This record gives sequence, structure tokens and C-alpha cells, in this order.
Amino acid sequence: MNTVVFVLVTFLHNLFTAIWIGGLMVAALSFLPALKETLDEAPKIQRVMTAFQRRQSLWVYISIVGLIVTGVLMTNRSPKFDGFFAFSNGYSVALSIKHVLVLIMVAIALFRTIGLTRTRLAAAKRERVSLQLLLANASLGVLVLLTTAIVTSFARPLAGG
Repeated sequence: MNTVVFVLVTFLHNLFTAIWIGGLMVAALSFLPALKETLDEAPKIQRVMTAFQRRQSLWVYISIVGLIVTGVLMTNRSPKFDGFFAFSNGYSVALSIKHVLVLIMVAIALFRTIGLTRTRLAAAKRERVSLQLLLANASLGVLVLLTTAIVTSFARPLAGG
């Protein structure tokens, strides 16, 4: 039964990661460029992006909570886990870096969806900052995936390594 639970928890963790980071990558690399290519007017682009962000934010927040829950459940699986933000071995260092990156991503996501709308910036400036934050979070998402690969390599070294 432990294996079934671990598989389910890992699957959900990967699914939440795909929804959040995948959504960022799709928005940054495909959706926004396609909008700019097909819609001539900035107000239309802004309305579509606002609607997209509103829908995507719900999934992002669900994913953040899901990642926290599944991440905590997964930590006990590795004997190399020495606690959150521990730096006692390669596994812990890589995991700590990953957690710092994720915390920065959460802060950016919250600011972009909640804080930015409350600023007194002009609409054009707010849109530009939102785009910059989207690109920053997509880049951080790639770094999170890289650190995840590093954590995995420390947890399960290659045969003969």
C-alpha cells in the first residue's frame, strides 16, 4: 500500500507542477505571442490576458497548495532529507535551493495576481510589469525543474555512480 500512496502523491505533485509551470511556459512562449500577433489593439489583448490570468490563477493557487501538501508527504521518502532548508548534504542543498526558488515564485504569483492590481501604476505600465513578472516566473520555473532533476539524481544515483 505504501507504494500505491507514494505513486499517487508523486503523480499529484508532478500534475500540480505541470499545471503551474506548464501554464507559465504556455502563456510566455505561445499564448501571449499569439495574442499579440492576431489582435491589433492593446485593450483587446489586455482583456484576454486578464480573463486568462483570472482562470489560470485559480489553478495556480490550487497547485501551490497541492505542491505543499504532496511535497511534505514526499520528504519522508528519502533518508537524505535532513529537514527544510538544511545544507548537510547535496540532496538537502539542492532541495533547499528548490524551495527558495518556489517561495520566490509564490511571492511573484501573489503579487502579480493580487498586489499589482492594487498599485497606482498606469495600465500600460502595469501590463508591462505583469509581463516581466510572468517571464521571471517562467524562468524560475525552469530553474525549479532543473533543481528537481538535481534532487532526484542525489536521491537515486545512476548505477555505477
